[in-house]
Amino acid sequence: MIFFDLLGNEYFLFTLVEESMMKDREDNHAQAVEQLPDSPSSARPGLPSPDFTHRFANVDGVRLHYVRGGQPGGDTIVFLAGFPQSWYAWRKVMPYLASTRDVIAIDLPGQGDSDRLDGGYDTDALAGKVHALLQQLGVHRYGLVAHDVGAWVAYPLAARYSDEVQALALLDAGIPGVTLPDRLPMAPEQAWRTWHFAFHVIPDLPEMLITGHERQYLAWFLRRKAADPSVFSEQDLDEYLRVFTLPGGLRSGLAYYRATPESARQNRAFAAREKLAMPVLALSADQGSIPDMAAPLRAFADDVHGVRIADCGHFMPEEQPAAVASALAAFFQTSGQAAG
Repeated sequence: MIFFDLLGNEYFLFTLVEESMMKDREDNHAQAVEQLPDSPSSARPGLPSPDFTHRFANVDGVRLHYVRGGQPGGDTIVFLAGFPQSWYAWRKVMPYLASTRDVIAIDLPGQGDSDRLDGGYDTDALAGKVHALLQQLGVHRYGLVAHDVGAWVAYPLAARYSDEVQALALLDAGIPGVTLPDRLPMAPEQAWRTWHFAFHVIPDLPEMLITGHERQYLAWFLRRKAADPSVFSEQDLDEYLRVFTLPGGLRSGLAYYRATPESARQNRAFAAREKLAMPVLALSADQGSIPDMAAPLRAFADDVHGVRIADCGHFMPEEQPAAVASALAAFFQTSGQAAG
């Protein structure tokens, strides 16, 4: 249930009634998996360059898709994308870093061509899946780059496995229990950026309204939040629609938001224990969701560097890939990030 602040028209209180969320919290810890049917490789989009390949790995019964390329033996950079996206969000950034580094872009459970879990979308559980995949790949030290919902997963991953995450870059994301405020803007000039947080957690209603209108929903979501809507071509929409309409795609996308109360509780516990020790790059966009990513993160990390990308909206890796890649390359170079 969502309670509205009727005494002011600038904010609404994003609060969930504990009893009504009990079943969802139980479901979030379930481990049943909706495995995607095998699809022809021709259905997947082209790769950034011939050096990259589509790959799959089975992690505790969950088949995860990832794209890997670059320099074997080089420092490893791991990319995590947000909603409603997949590894494809990083396609323009990856080649810039692949000339000297080993690059891995992962589809989280419920994203892209990875399996859709029936539950377990709290971000600590998802971080565990990423950790297990990287262990399986023999990657024990890496730089981590994450946007939007991917940043939600990156925070507990860095908090739990600080000996692995050598440096952390977070792009335009408020993290539940850490930097995502309980009170989100509802004034018209801000609400279009944040309205979906409340919408996505309401049981059943999003499914009723989005089903049959997935392309229109994705087109609005992607193009409205970009500084220049033309950055998303019809072919890009085709790819995001393909993975969004795979079995369980809508359900799993919404599940990240429906698990935010549990994710926030977990993150508050991590934050109370200690600050992140690794260097953190906070990448903001001048037309993004969070004007200054660095300021709120300084309460949760010892070493935060802030960079602001110009002429850019929320979807930074696709809107300004060269600027994002340049900031990442400089950050990882100076942070001393090393692969294991």
